Amino acid sequence: MALYAIGDLHLSLSVNKPMDRFGEVWKNHMKKIQRHWKRRIQEEDTVVITGDHSWGRKLTECRLDLEWIASLPGKKILLRGNHDMFWEAKKTWRLNEEFAGRLSFLQDNFYTYQDYALVGTKGYCYEGRDTEEHFLKIREREMARLWDSFDQARAAGYQKYLMFLHYPPTSIGEMESPFTLMAEGYGVEQVVYSHCHGTERFYDSFQGEVNGILYRLVSSDFLKFKPERILP
Repeated sequence: MALYAIGDLHLSLSVNKPMDRFGEVWKNHMKKIQRHWKRRIQEEDTVVITGDHSWGRKLTECRLDLEWIASLPGKKILLRGNHDMFWEAKKTWRLNEEFAGRLSFLQDNFYTYQDYALVGTKGYCYEGRDTEEHFLKIREREMARLWDSFDQARAAGYQKYLMFLHYPPTSIGEMESPFTLMAEGYGVEQVVYSHCHGTERFYDSFQGEVNGILYRLVSSDFLKFKPERILP
């Protein structure tokens, strides 16, 4: 039994959004994901998928993509990404009810792996695309969701945490942020995130061990579409 993570599957079984327009690495990426997934993941394993699951904007347009994910081996825990428009942010419970026993959705709640609590939310970082006011508003909202997940896990008696985000925990060039400080405050062992694509973003991302926490980038193209083992 092991815990894995991967993000940014960007599936498009019901909409016309071929990913190879973003570079040769994305050619036949669904086949690559499926091949590596089935080689690595056993039914008893858990995989956290850190957002951007589908290009569909409504659940009806995403259903085939979510069913495709559900058909893969292992327990799948999904995080909300910036492109996951099908996800009603305040009604995650609806997705958990609809896909009960097949997919689990992580937001305003927590899941467990062995003696770890898995907490997470979309997160947010500054990418130069919005005003500072809007950036701070969204970041505060996502931090509140993450606090809620931590508090639920702590109230349930958990003392070991893994934190999952879609966005990087810091804006480009930052060495700390409210998300990294929160991770340090709760004694998180690892922070796992995705969202970043392309060589330039891979190597300006926040990675490695900082203040005792391991930061890991798991964008699917960065991983060459191979789920990354997180534990044990």
